[in-house]
Amino acid sequence: MKSILIGILILVSGAIIYIAIPKKSNKHMNIKQRILKAAYPLVMKMSKQNHLNNIKNEKPTTDFFNLKITLNNGAELLMDSFKGKKIMIVNTASECGFTGQYDQLEKLYQKHKERLIIIGFPSNEFGNQEKGSNETIASFCKINYGVSFPLAIKGEVLKSDTQQDVYKWLTDSKLNGWNNQVPTWNFCKYLINENGVLEDFFNSGIDPLGKEVEEGLGR
Repeated sequence: MKSILIGILILVSGAIIYIAIPKKSNKHMNIKQRILKAAYPLVMKMSKQNHLNNIKNEKPTTDFFNLKITLNNGAELLMDSFKGKKIMIVNTASECGFTGQYDQLEKLYQKHKERLIIIGFPSNEFGNQEKGSNETIASFCKINYGVSFPLAIKGEVLKSDTQQDVYKWLTDSKLNGWNNQVPTWNFCKYLINENGVLEDFFNSGIDPLGKEVEEGLGR
């Protein structure tokens, strides 16, 4: 019952705020996306935070830098091209209450791009909130949030036979050394250090520009 009331409050509040937003700034969004964008600050205030940290400094048994991904334009991206940088992996969606984090993620990327790479992994697994094609997703992110960091091909991030290889590594302690936590919703964030060691898991409720993330980047 509580979750239903919260959902209603978010939608009503978002609808009210949406009325005051100049349509020109959101002309490439549908009505649901505009409401969710307007409601994002409220969503963050009401969200629980969960942060897992590799406090024992466990090392992976399988080399992260041996992995590769397919980008949403079909190109192949090798993880070993990011040796010496922090890497943040985020599962994303275009019609989620947390979609506003695209803006924070882009700001984080611009702030630390000399030593940080962010890679978004669009997924439709949570609430069917990413129904678009790879082309539609890329256009939405670029036009509405100015996203310039790489986006992977849309795929599976939860454990299954079709789970993307990067997420198999992120969510299996037998591979990464310590973590079995899968994404709990859209916009969960995994932080890997310069040597390919998984250091942190931040759930959706943790702001990409928050102190927890900045502390992780500062290690």
